[in-house]
Amino acid sequence: MEQAAQIPLAMLLVFASAKILAEIFERLGQPGIVGEILAGVLIGPHVLGWLAPSEVLRTLSDLGVMFLLFRVGLEIKSSELMKVSGIGFLVALAGIVLPFLAGWGISLLWGEPQLESIFTGAAMVATSVGITAQVLAVRGLLNTLAAAVIDDVLGLLVLALVSDLAHGAVNYLALAVTAGLAIGFTVLVAHFGTRTMQRVLPKMNARMRLVESEFALAMTLLFALSLLAVYAGVAAIVGAFLAGMALSETAEGRVTELTKGVAELLVPFFLVGIGLNFDTTAFNNGRNLALACTIFVAAVASKFVGCGLGAISMGRADAVRVGVGMIPRGEVGMVVAQIGLNMGVMAHSVYGTIVFMSVATTLIAPPLLKLAFRESRDTISKT
Repeated sequence: MEQAAQIPLAMLLVFASAKILAEIFERLGQPGIVGEILAGVLIGPHVLGWLAPSEVLRTLSDLGVMFLLFRVGLEIKSSELMKVSGIGFLVALAGIVLPFLAGWGISLLWGEPQLESIFTGAAMVATSVGITAQVLAVRGLLNTLAAAVIDDVLGLLVLALVSDLAHGAVNYLALAVTAGLAIGFTVLVAHFGTRTMQRVLPKMNARMRLVESEFALAMTLLFALSLLAVYAGVAAIVGAFLAGMALSETAEGRVTELTKGVAELLVPFFLVGIGLNFDTTAFNNGRNLALACTIFVAAVASKFVGCGLGAISMGRADAVRVGVGMIPRGEVGMVVAQIGLNMGVMAHSVYGTIVFMSVATTLIAPPLLKLAFRESRDTISKT
């Protein structure tokens, strides 16, 4: 009986705590997403100890971020996204080089081994597309999500290179093939996906007798492109985003409505999952705490400066917003840290530092973005 209660109990704790804290933060004038992540820290193994990360929660988290990106994709027309893809590439490139050099250099100066320092730099590279989508969606900057998608693709290529270094040799041919497939898949779907769906989806929907046939077709495309994205060498969430974008000009309001309902259920598991991984015991001594704070400051500054400069052609106000929106590392940084730990090239103390950086950058981005928008409005009102 107790074993049968574990899953519903875990879901109750995650969902209820996320929504309660989100409501509290909204009432305080802060983004609800911050409350949902802090809910994970609060109920996690290192504070109240009510819940620990598990395979079930990780699965629900993965589904949550897939539906989040799919929902965001439904709101973006591919024609609009392609207009900013050039700027997006500059933002992503600058947002990769500076954070990598900062993480690598700081770790070396701290006396960490070369390979461990490289992994630290890699963990600071990729932006969490899920978190960035969440903070940009409520602020009307979804078109700049192109930068986060490109950033995710390039970040995964950096991770592949670093993983090869950890194994002692770099397979440049395999890396080139992976890069070609990843970039080719993303560009191909982004460019042709909408037109293909405009021709195919209405015909298929007209022949089907299912009550929610269009939603069934949309879900099939979501999971199919997510799977293809993995085989192409990028994250499943990139495929989910591209699936939503391919349907953005075809899907009716009912698909958006149903998708929003599913996302509302599952996204809290993604956000709370980030908080559950926050380990306060990693900072029991002053050295680790000082390193964590230094890495955190460098992570914020390098993304803000790099991505902000890449987007400067959009104007100062939007460049600031993009720079802030690209700060959160979220689950991406923790994945890199986990790989380094599993390979035996990263100490537990450094792993804790990277998890701290990933969670802290995720927590700080929504309030900073809100501040960036408020300052912009104040400037406009004075002129």
